[in-house]
Amino acid sequence: MNQEDLSVKIFKALGHPIRYKIVKYLFDGPKCVCKLNEDIEFSQANLSQHLKILKESGILSSEKIGLNIHYRISNDEIKKIIECVDKYVVNYINNFK
Repeated sequence: MNQEDLSVKIFKALGHPIRYKIVKYLFDGPKCVCKLNEDIEFSQANLSQHLKILKESGILSSEKIGLNIHYRISNDEIKKIIECVDKYVVNYINNFK
């Protein structure tokens, strides 16, 4: 996979509303998959598919602690991407007012 393909894969992964919500939810730090399942309000199978896509794109990493799997944002650069887009959106919306 070349650099362009990986970049597109990352944007595709972040482009889904549920996956975007998952990543934003993990801004505060790692969370157990059981906690994600409570707060994201989707079936376990659906959540697992979204987590798999986020891991395969390198956005999230996971660690097994005891019986639980904890997910975290794999790199602070991902946070910067989202913060940059959020800032752009706020400015974009403000320009229409």
